[in-house]
Amino acid sequence: MRHSLALAASAAFSLFALSSAARADEGMWTFDAFPAEQMRAGYGWAPDQAWLDKVRASAVRLTGGCSASFVSDAGLILTNHHCVVSCLQDLSTGSSDLVANGFTAAARNAERKCPGQQAEVVTAISDVTNDVQRAIGNATGEAAVKARDARIAEIEKAGCADTARTRCQVVRLYGGGQYKLYTYRKYDDVRIAWAPEFAAAFFGGDPDNFNFPRYALDAAFLRAYENGRPVASPSHLKWNPRAPVDGEATFVVGNPGSTQRLLTQDQLAFQREVALPITLATYSELRGRLLSAMAQTPEKAREGADALFGVENSLKVFIGRVKALNDPAFTAKLAAAEADLKQRSAGNAALGNPWAEIAQAVSAYRDIYVPYRFITPQSDLYGYAEALVRAAEERTKPNGERLPGYTDSALPLLEKQVLDAKPITPWLEELTLGWSLSKAREYLGADDPQTRLMLGRDSPEGLAKQLVSGTRLADPAYRKQLWDGGAAAIAASNDPMIQYARRLDARDRELTRLFNERYDAPVTAAQARLATARFGAYGATVYPDATFTLRISYGKVAGWTERGQQVPTRTTLGGAFERATGADPFKLPAAFAGNEARIDKATTYDFVTTNDIIGGNSGSPVIDSAGTVIGAAFDGNIHSLGGNYGYDANLNRTVVVSTAAVQEALETIYPAPALVAELKGKRR
Repeated sequence: MRHSLALAASAAFSLFALSSAARADEGMWTFDAFPAEQMRAGYGWAPDQAWLDKVRASAVRLTGGCSASFVSDAGLILTNHHCVVSCLQDLSTGSSDLVANGFTAAARNAERKCPGQQAEVVTAISDVTNDVQRAIGNATGEAAVKARDARIAEIEKAGCADTARTRCQVVRLYGGGQYKLYTYRKYDDVRIAWAPEFAAAFFGGDPDNFNFPRYALDAAFLRAYENGRPVASPSHLKWNPRAPVDGEATFVVGNPGSTQRLLTQDQLAFQREVALPITLATYSELRGRLLSAMAQTPEKAREGADALFGVENSLKVFIGRVKALNDPAFTAKLAAAEADLKQRSAGNAALGNPWAEIAQAVSAYRDIYVPYRFITPQSDLYGYAEALVRAAEERTKPNGERLPGYTDSALPLLEKQVLDAKPITPWLEELTLGWSLSKAREYLGADDPQTRLMLGRDSPEGLAKQLVSGTRLADPAYRKQLWDGGAAAIAASNDPMIQYARRLDARDRELTRLFNERYDAPVTAAQARLATARFGAYGATVYPDATFTLRISYGKVAGWTERGQQVPTRTTLGGAFERATGADPFKLPAAFAGNEARIDKATTYDFVTTNDIIGGNSGSPVIDSAGTVIGAAFDGNIHSLGGNYGYDANLNRTVVVSTAAVQEALETIYPAPALVAELKGKRR
């Protein structure tokens, strides 16, 4: 869904970054603005530039929405199991379930390519703020958005002439107060090398999700390839399978997805009153539809498991956000933080009244939000159709006049995602498409012109069945034919899904224009001035909201107090055996049960740190002061759901799977001797 809502929030915070200086271990910092002096004041030590440069060059962004890191000189990548489960699902069949049973490549030539996946490493960050803001000038509304996007497209194209090996992305920070050009070295051949059983990676299931103690082996290894061979990755983190030490400094390096710590009161009210209630209601129904369908056959249960996992995880997040934004004490602190910035900025004539401008824009957004949200039906097949239709038209335009996502810098990744072979599950496509169409009719009304455009005289479920059963877009060869054929091929296509996407395209573009004119442009201009006000009031201690770009947070290994009881910093492999009940989701994985006598049960399994993270940090390496990797972040505790709006050092915790546990798994539980040797630095 393009109108994504970041992670949920809970209601227990002290001070917030949206107007106040970051303190304690708070902050998801950009690598070109790491607060070394601030950390040194609290820890007596901070990394130098050489340390930061090496770590940055080892960090990996996965285009599926996760983080990772190189851990060998042959392109081996450490990440989370839940970051590769879609790959495993795509590679599974009814007779070979890689999700349930896990996967260990017997040799490198047995490693299997993950459809649609790309690995990216930041090679440079440069400030292009003046360039972009100069292009916008005094323009307003749609003209301002067009001027901004056109200049960004030009900067990205100029920065990455070699689109086969590099990717350039201009990132908007502080809501428009800064623009940074991120340059990436990309690898579009990413293969799965090792993953445990799902029952091991997600032991405890939804009841344990966002909780601690945890007993989850949420780890996996990928490998980046180029020209059919593993890439050379001399910049990589040293593998260190040791237990953490209480109180030691830790760093999480990854790509936090999205935070909303800089929102105004009016923007928060919109989330609480409009966006979140719709999201909760619609996702709850989707969960019910999935559960009902999956109960019909074991095969449907297997095929729908990944989708259900994603929906249930999202629901838990959204419920936390709703709870936070309806908590009087929490919202009072947010309001007080905004009032503090207003007071500190009083008398600044150049600032104007950005809060009033944002309030007006939010009011306008309320009028178009429902049609804008529901104009894009949800399904992989419709996603292919929309991308093909849009790309065919946008590629006929000059680069600077195209929609974002279809510029020269963005097209290679889009082409890969459209053309990579990936299995399509028809019943799941029909279910998600029918659900999204039914929700559009429900919220728009049966007589709304947009509803009539989207459904005609069909029912949501009937139309979904017609489109899914009639389309050829499940065939990657047909998708390639349409991509290569461009506008002429799209115009000539009689594929019902292509024709349907063409039918909705004009309305979709009009709603995008209204969004840009009424909300994006005025809010961006106002937030740019608010960023200046924050810098003036709080100096360099204000970090930007997360944008799924590379960040670093610092913290330490530490538990917390919950209901008067001290929560320990770690669990052990032996604890999983004690916690097991014999019934899902607390049933021991088969390999654990079969190897119990050989497993070192004293091995540290999962542990917690005070690092400030959010969704998108999944798979991020957890690094010690020596620059070695001692774990991979895979979750937060229940309090960390509030990371969307703020951070509390007393309660927020990152949950990490230890390298010690992964090493024990590689040696004893899911043997992978070649990987063990590689992680020790032994060349093949």
